[in-house]
Amino acid sequence: MTAPPSSRTTSVTAAPVVECLGVPITAHTRDSAARHVVHLAGRMREARHRLTDGPGATGIQRGSDVHLSNAYTLALADRDPELRGILRSASLNLPDGQPVVWANRLLHRSAALPDTRVYGPDLLLDVFALSQHTELNHYLLGSTPQVLDALHRELRRRYPGARIVGTCSPPFRPLTVDERRQQVEEIRSAAADIVWVGLGTPKQDRWAAELRDALPVVAVAVGAAFDFVAGNKPQAPHWMRHNGLEWLFRLGCEPRRLWRRYLFGNARFVHGVVRQVTRPVRADSGAVHAASDRLNSGRLVGQGRENPDVVPEVRP
Repeated sequence: MTAPPSSRTTSVTAAPVVECLGVPITAHTRDSAARHVVHLAGRMREARHRLTDGPGATGIQRGSDVHLSNAYTLALADRDPELRGILRSASLNLPDGQPVVWANRLLHRSAALPDTRVYGPDLLLDVFALSQHTELNHYLLGSTPQVLDALHRELRRRYPGARIVGTCSPPFRPLTVDERRQQVEEIRSAAADIVWVGLGTPKQDRWAAELRDALPVVAVAVGAAFDFVAGNKPQAPHWMRHNGLEWLFRLGCEPRRLWRRYLFGNARFVHGVVRQVTRPVRADSGAVHAASDRLNSGRLVGQGRENPDVVPEVRP
């Protein structure tokens, strides 16, 4: 992993929002993405303390959801209306995958977009680095107890000034209504500000959206970051990640589990990009005017949207 952001400030840089396979993607850099998550969590925490009786009160019901969107995520959303709806109404979708970055630059050549992605493990580590010696509380949700224990130790070793207020490894089966309610109450009782959700796509995306609607937290669906940071799985070399070949490395490590995902998922992603490139351009987009305290604010830039539905304005 490359070096984290050098500054401790959490000012937010406006970023363009572009559409890829029907999903709005905020073209943040690694640095600006981490600062935006910390900024949003800080604003929520301040509002919660100002407008309620304390961090566990229920006066503010809604939070924000952040999704790390790679080619597989977008390929799934292309055929799954429920997941597509979740991502289209999300607070923030980040380009976690070099092919997504390349596709956005191809599809929106008139927009000035970054040429690097926002990598899930880097986002996790950068937000922890920026939140050291602040009052922001982190909660780790997902994976196995063994991985969570290793992740907790590693984060504490790297960032002793960060606050981890809870961890939970839920069962792999679907949770009952009572179990889901209990999970929400545990996170509320822990006074969490940022909930890191590592349950795999699309399960983690659905759960992050549910947490957004249930609690005033920032729920980040962070993919395989838990395994990588904990040292449970090897990461692809930097040159492979930078050149869009991480999928090939992971396929070599777990061929039986991942071959179908990459064979069919990558093909569907490429087909979706080609479909978007070749469709008629609509004149319904314009420049982004993103406010510094909003996520995904402004209008979509670049080519027209793949369907006529207006992308909902995100929650503050």
